[in-house]
Amino acid sequence: MPAAPIPRLSAAERWRLLLGEAAQTSLQTGASSSMQAMDRALAWLYGREGERKSEHGEAAETLERHGGSEASRLSVPEWINAIHELFPKETIERLERDAIERYGIDDVVTNIDVLERATPNAALLAAVLRTKHLMNPAVLQAARKLVAQVVQQLMEKLAKEVRSAFGGTRARGELAARGAASQFAARETLRRNLRHYDPQQRRLIVQRPLFYARTQRQLQRWQIILLVDQSASMTGSVIHSAITAACLWGLPGVKTHLVAFDTSLVDLSDEAHEPVETLMKVQLGGGTDIAKAVGYAAGLIEAPRRAIVVIVSDFYEGGNEYLLIDRVRGLTAQGSKVLGLAALDESANPDYDRALAARLVDAGAHVAAMTPGQLAGWLAEKMQ
Repeated sequence: MPAAPIPRLSAAERWRLLLGEAAQTSLQTGASSSMQAMDRALAWLYGREGERKSEHGEAAETLERHGGSEASRLSVPEWINAIHELFPKETIERLERDAIERYGIDDVVTNIDVLERATPNAALLAAVLRTKHLMNPAVLQAARKLVAQVVQQLMEKLAKEVRSAFGGTRARGELAARGAASQFAARETLRRNLRHYDPQQRRLIVQRPLFYARTQRQLQRWQIILLVDQSASMTGSVIHSAITAACLWGLPGVKTHLVAFDTSLVDLSDEAHEPVETLMKVQLGGGTDIAKAVGYAAGLIEAPRRAIVVIVSDFYEGGNEYLLIDRVRGLTAQGSKVLGLAALDESANPDYDRALAARLVDAGAHVAAMTPGQLAGWLAEKMQ
C-alpha cells in the first residue's frame, strides 16, 4: 500500500507548529485535523523540554515552543506511527534522534512495534546498544535486524575509504586496456582514438579505452590492535571501531585485533569480521582502565616494529596513570607505534582529557581526533 501523502501546510501553520499553542491567538491559524495531529506529536516530544534538569539540579533552559494539553496521552508506539504518517523522512529521523539523544526516551528501542517502524540510523543503533540488556528475545531479534541495517550503511561508506587508502596509487606513466571507472584515462583515450573521428557524423568512436595502471602497495605483515574504551560516553566510538576493524580484517598482510575494555576487557578479535555480532556482545558502561588494556595489547605483539596499537578512548583514566604512561613508553621504545584516538565517529568531535593525552605524546604516542576514513589513511601511511 502506498504511503499516505504528507499534509501541506501554509507558512502561518508551520510557524504555529514551531511556536506551539501559545502562538495560536497571534497567528490566528485554522485548526485542521492534520495540523492538530502534527502539533500533538511535536508537543509529546518537545513539550517535556521544561522537565529537563541541569547537572546541578536547576531547571534547564526551556524553548519558546509550548506543548498542547493532549500531548501526554500518546504512547511511544503511537507517537512513532504518527510521525511516520505526518512528516517527511528527514523530519522523522530528526524527531527519532531527538527522542533518544536529547530526552533519553530509550523505550523507542525496547518495544518490538516501535523497532519495526523506526528508521534505521546511527542514533537508533546507539540506543539499541544502551538498552539491549533490557530487551526480551523477540525485541532483541528485531533490534539485531536494525543493527545489521545501520552497520551495512556504515560499512559501505567506510569500505570505500579503506580501499582508497590501501589500494595503491595511480601510475601515470603506465596505461592498461582494462581497469575500473575511477582509473579511466580520458585524455589519453581521446588522443589515441582521434583517427577514428567521423567528420560527417561529427562523432568520435572509441575503439580502445585506456586506463591508468595501479601499483599495488606491498605490505609486510602488520598487526593492528584496536583497544576500544566501552564506557558509556564512548558509544559512537565503539560503533565505528567495530566497523573499522571489519574493514581492516580482509586486507592482505594485516592481522587485526579488536579488544573492548572498561575496568575489565574482552578480546573480540575472532568476531572482528562480523561487526553486528561484535556490537551485540559489547557491554557499555563501567569504569576505565586504559593501562590494563595497553598491557594486554603488549602481550599480543608478535613483531614490535610492525605493530600499531590504537587506543580509542576519552583518556579519563580510572586506573593507574603512571602505569599507563610507563607501558606506552615501553611500546614506543621497542619500535611499536601507538596512536591515541580521541574520537572515532563521523563528525570526530573531540572530548577528552587533554592533560593525560599530552603526557602520552611525551611518552612517544600520537594523539589525534579523526574520522574512521582518516584513521585508515594514517594506518596505510605508517605501514608503507
